[in-house]
Amino acid sequence: GPHGQQHWPEGHPACGGRAQSPIDIATRGAQPDPSLPPVRPVGYRSPGTPAFTLANNGHTAVLALPPSLRLQGLPHGFAAAQLHFHWGRPGRGGGAEHLLDGRRAPAEMHVVHYDAERYANASEAQHHAGGLAVLGVLLEVGADPHPAYDNILSHLGSIRYAGERTARERGGQTTAIPSFSVQDLLPPRLDLYYRYNGSLTTPPCFQGVLWTLFQHPVRISLAQLEQLQGTLYATAAAEPEPQRLVDNFRVPQELNQRLVLASSPLSPLRCHAGEIVAIIFGAVSSCLSIFLAVHFAAKRMR
Repeated sequence: GPHGQQHWPEGHPACGGRAQSPIDIATRGAQPDPSLPPVRPVGYRSPGTPAFTLANNGHTAVLALPPSLRLQGLPHGFAAAQLHFHWGRPGRGGGAEHLLDGRRAPAEMHVVHYDAERYANASEAQHHAGGLAVLGVLLEVGADPHPAYDNILSHLGSIRYAGERTARERGGQTTAIPSFSVQDLLPPRLDLYYRYNGSLTTPPCFQGVLWTLFQHPVRISLAQLEQLQGTLYATAAAEPEPQRLVDNFRVPQELNQRLVLASSPLSPLRCHAGEIVAIIFGAVSSCLSIFLAVHFAAKRMR
């Protein structure tokens, strides 16, 4: 949780770096970049595996993803590694890591990918700049349950406890869940997002992560949010004093002159000011040309 985060740099120096995540994104301060293409997931709808593994690692719920899930629209070809969640506690508003204009959403999902062109896996890639790319999805509360998220949240009861401190059980409880379309966890508009260079949000906090935070949230029901907030423990089943796994979000980090880009798709109904000026200038020029042509023609006829 938020307590103790100030001590992370003592054991993990990168956590004190100048390009840390998460951040509070000032939406009006983000620089529009029309060259940013839509995020293009490949294989997300049909993962090609009969089951996924869901685990409680003592810090979050992690769903392992097969590398057949790819991400295009980035500098290199990225393969999926896992997705996980960040949340608050029952009865309290916020639990997301990234803030938009100072507001914290109830929860956030991260889909972690590694540069499969340069590295064998995420563990190797995390040590290198640009080695990881993470998709961030803010979760808000809506009226109805979200069926795609139910594929994960309905199984949290099977991984209530984290592992023992022994090597044998360090991974925590795991369960196999039927595979499903991971694409359905993402918002519909994959062309609307914020992009910046940051870090892992938990120790070792390695920097060089390419972050994509979608502008539109996904809505889950209050009951689904409460499943996330109230089911898991950060401690093992045998622990005499069990601790709930709550408030597993990092506080926002300093931006330190980093640039936050905003994708800015150009729809037929949205013209940039320069294009409008060009259209008006063209129309005026055409009218002037016609006027002069008529004027000189009339002069010749006199």
